Amino acid sequence: MALILVALVQGFLVKILHVPSGSMEQTLNVGDRVLVNRTAYFASAPERGDVVVFRKPPSWGPAPDRSFLRSSVGWFGELTGIGPGNTEYLVKRIIGVPGDTVECCDAAGAVKVNGAAISEPYVHEDLPFHAGSLDCSTAVRSPRCFEPAILSEGQYLLLGDHRSVSEDSVSACRNPAAPAGCVRTVQRGDLTGRVDWLVFPFDKWGALGS
Repeated sequence: MALILVALVQGFLVKILHVPSGSMEQTLNVGDRVLVNRTAYFASAPERGDVVVFRKPPSWGPAPDRSFLRSSVGWFGELTGIGPGNTEYLVKRIIGVPGDTVECCDAAGAVKVNGAAISEPYVHEDLPFHAGSLDCSTAVRSPRCFEPAILSEGQYLLLGDHRSVSEDSVSACRNPAAPAGCVRTVQRGDLTGRVDWLVFPFDKWGALGS
């Protein structure tokens, strides 16, 4: 009965997940445990700036091969939130929502959404950008730059706060020879929920951003 209750809570209300990589530093660090609010988008749409957990789409890379034993352990982890699961979850920040055009960069190196630069005080160790010597118009282009991405219905563009190491929606687009269609979006159905709370380590316990 206890396992059934935990499974129902994690399946429909909240889910506890660990942060698997450093792509969201310093907002979230490797190994942090976060509480994902699965009800956050029941009555409202995901918004720019939300930190979200999502199922890794196939376009973001192949799923790892797992042994029967590892899959069995993963089943228990999926059910209880204790130990690793079988589903690959990633955590990033929403930068673009359906209908947006997202690109980088403006003259100061900022990401633009619908033609206007956005403020990103959470960015940690951004990619190099120097106006006039390493920007989006110089012979050697800044790796921060990417061409405009127009998001259609149900598409979200997500970036990591630790921008220089993040494998995110535009990581494959950050070079002059990037192919068309290099942007990897996330569909609404792949969003598991919004990260609202830090639960471990205990000295970080509290609402995200508090």
